[in-house]
Amino acid sequence: MENLHDKRKVYEKSQLIESEIKQNPIEQFRDWFLEASENPNIYEANAMAISTVEEDGCPRTRMVLLKEYTFEGFIFYTNYDSKKGKSIEKTHKACLHFFWPNLERQIIIKANLERIAENLSDGYFHSRPKGSQLGAAVSPQSQEIPNKEFLEGKLKELEKEYENSEVPRPENWGGYIAKPYEIEFWQGRPNRLHDRIIYELIDNLDWKISRLAP
Repeated sequence: MENLHDKRKVYEKSQLIESEIKQNPIEQFRDWFLEASENPNIYEANAMAISTVEEDGCPRTRMVLLKEYTFEGFIFYTNYDSKKGKSIEKTHKACLHFFWPNLERQIIIKANLERIAENLSDGYFHSRPKGSQLGAAVSPQSQEIPNKEFLEGKLKELEKEYENSEVPRPENWGGYIAKPYEIEFWQGRPNRLHDRIIYELIDNLDWKISRLAP
């Protein structure tokens, strides 16, 4: 057994105070995301964890890539028949989480989810490298398969089938938009007195801003 009691660091790179934050959380997200994107020590600023609740009541978390964000919400793509897709279709809710340790920051987003328009999913699908398109078409995501060779064989078949033609977007693959109703911004601070500012959507109109104890 390894004792991890002393594995800690001091957070002191920045602070988060009410007089300097944006009144709209998407604008605050944009500012932080741009800083993370421009930081040479952060490889994928758009990598985010998505947690959904499964039928047994236990959350399942996985990493995906944010592909777009607007004032309406955050867009990502997946297989609708995957574990995450099935959970989303049942609850229409998820929690998104960004963690940028080099900036000592994290963002937690609770959101309602819905599918984006099919033409938007088509547009993004066909903007991807052909290998990625074939990978999405060939994989029965989250389903049990006999072995690795099973997928590799199916991929070779599709590569030959669509060698000189466009790969159609699978009907069970597309985008979701996560429309936030609560966004928390966390900035690490010394002595574990971290800054936590939370935005809560009131009556689908205005954002209430509060500070939470660390």
